Amino acid sequence: MPDRPEIVCICGSTRFVHQMREANRDLTFAGVIVVAPGEADELITDEQKTALDALHLRKIDLADRVLVVNPGGYIGESTSREIAYAHATGKPVSFTDPLPSDR
Repeated sequence: MPDRPEIVCICGSTRFVHQMREANRDLTFAGVIVVAPGEADELITDEQKTALDALHLRKIDLADRVLVVNPGGYIGESTSREIAYAHATGKPVSFTDPLPSDR
């Protein structure tokens, strides 16, 4: 048995907030520590988005692996950067949905 539970960082477009919450719940009940994107109920400024994006990379640093929530195979620009960062830092990346074959 490991010293601590696995840590998974959830990545994905904010348009999939409900699916990310479901993944968070399912992983948590499976005994996984989950770090997920920050949420805001209101529009955020460009400065806030930049800060949140940088913070999310630090969350990837903390994680053992990354789970990309990508219904229909969709991956946006920010998520693409996060995937590239995870790969560059040696973190395994998995996806909830298959990627389109043209990626």
